[in-house]
Amino acid sequence: MLNIALPKGRLGEKVYGMFERAGFECPSIREENRKLYFENEALGLRYFWVKPSDVAIYVERGAADIGVAGKDILLEYAPDVYELLDLNVGKCRMCVAGPKDFSDDLSKTLRVATKFSNIASSYYASLGRDIDIIPLNGSIELAPILGLSDVIVDIVETGATLRENDLAVLETIVPISARLIANRASFVFHRPRIDELTGGLAQEVKP
Repeated sequence: MLNIALPKGRLGEKVYGMFERAGFECPSIREENRKLYFENEALGLRYFWVKPSDVAIYVERGAADIGVAGKDILLEYAPDVYELLDLNVGKCRMCVAGPKDFSDDLSKTLRVATKFSNIASSYYASLGRDIDIIPLNGSIELAPILGLSDVIVDIVETGATLRENDLAVLETIVPISARLIANRASFVFHRPRIDELTGGLAQEVKP
């Protein structure tokens, strides 16, 4: 069996459609149920749904041979996996955001609220800017509004939430999209099948 970890939700469903069209279908995954894993014994495939942020862990530790994870997760946690293909879906960007009239006072340490501490630290280190990371997991937009932070580092898709809270994108750090990743040992053991799948998916990637 080739074990494939897909992220739960709309992105996972969209990505599975790409796998399906590439010839790696598993019909039971389309059925209405609450199952978390699905098998196509004829093709030797086993799919399972996991929390998007957990896909890379399943792949890195070998519970999954391949999976689909956002570039944000790969940058933040730096899992020891192979990144095989940019699927060009789930597109957004990692940004610095804050009040529209924000002006950085370089004489003070910049307070940055984020759930992407490593990405934020690496970005500001590249600029030589001293920062104070304030780790948050939800409603990050509130931090600069309530004076907890000066700016935030977060994923921005449309920017609607920022605009509704009188915030704006100040800098774009990196574009984000879904990536096909592989466990290092599985990549060697299942190389022909993974190459076939990667090639099939590459035909499904839209520019």
